[in-house]
Amino acid sequence: MEVVFYITVLFYLLSTAGYLLYLFIQKNYLHQTGHYLLITGFLWHSAAIVYLFIQTGTIPVHNLRETFTVAGWAVAGVFIVFQYKFNLKILGIYAAPLAAIVMLIASQLPAEFTEAKNVFNNFWLVLHIITIFIGEASFALACGLGILYLMQERAIKTKRHGFFFKRLPSLELLDYTGYACIVVGFTFLSIGLAAGFVYAKSVWGKFWSWDPKEVWSGITWILYAVLLHERLAVGWRGRRSAIMAIIGFAVLLFTFLGVNFFLKGHHEVFTRM
Repeated sequence: MEVVFYITVLFYLLSTAGYLLYLFIQKNYLHQTGHYLLITGFLWHSAAIVYLFIQTGTIPVHNLRETFTVAGWAVAGVFIVFQYKFNLKILGIYAAPLAAIVMLIASQLPAEFTEAKNVFNNFWLVLHIITIFIGEASFALACGLGILYLMQERAIKTKRHGFFFKRLPSLELLDYTGYACIVVGFTFLSIGLAAGFVYAKSVWGKFWSWDPKEVWSGITWILYAVLLHERLAVGWRGRRSAIMAIIGFAVLLFTFLGVNFFLKGHHEVFTRM
């Protein structure tokens, strides 16, 4: 299992190298190399997760190492789908390193064996976990697109058509793709939260218990809901939307990690078991 884990990390690192070379040299074969290496890493990654699932009979999120592993898998998988849909080649310079970094962090965490608990066999919990991770991965990509948007906008406004201006796509494409990521992320986050409410009712007897994770998840949901509403109703686009995508992901990171370390609640069990 450890061999498969490190093979996955290796392919993500090689993919990162390929995308970075593409950023500097701008040859299509370098982009294709980085992309195929990422897909290969994702397949190895998927095999590792399937193996853990077969071994335990549950989704492998029993400790922080496994949680990071699934998070990295979601980032790579969602990026592959968006790459196929929008063919935004330059996004690989953000997605591949992000997947690699998440997996490198996971590799430094203890791999202690934890006996699976029956709660992980609950359908609503499984649905909650899968959709939440897909939603968070989509928001991570939206954050990256927001950063690229701000970089390109600055190059245009300062009229310094240098390194990044020649390599980044149009502001319209960056904005539209970022919006698509947020729509997908918000949809999956909403499904995940709804499934979490049903699961909470079946386990703790109530849909909402003011658990810190629930509260911050609600704050995250409201933030992205406001962003989507303002975009549709008021016309928030471009710079404002990019900044909100970055802020939203920062809040999401605190919800994903900070709450577990600094606040006590039901969800602590899923990352510290």
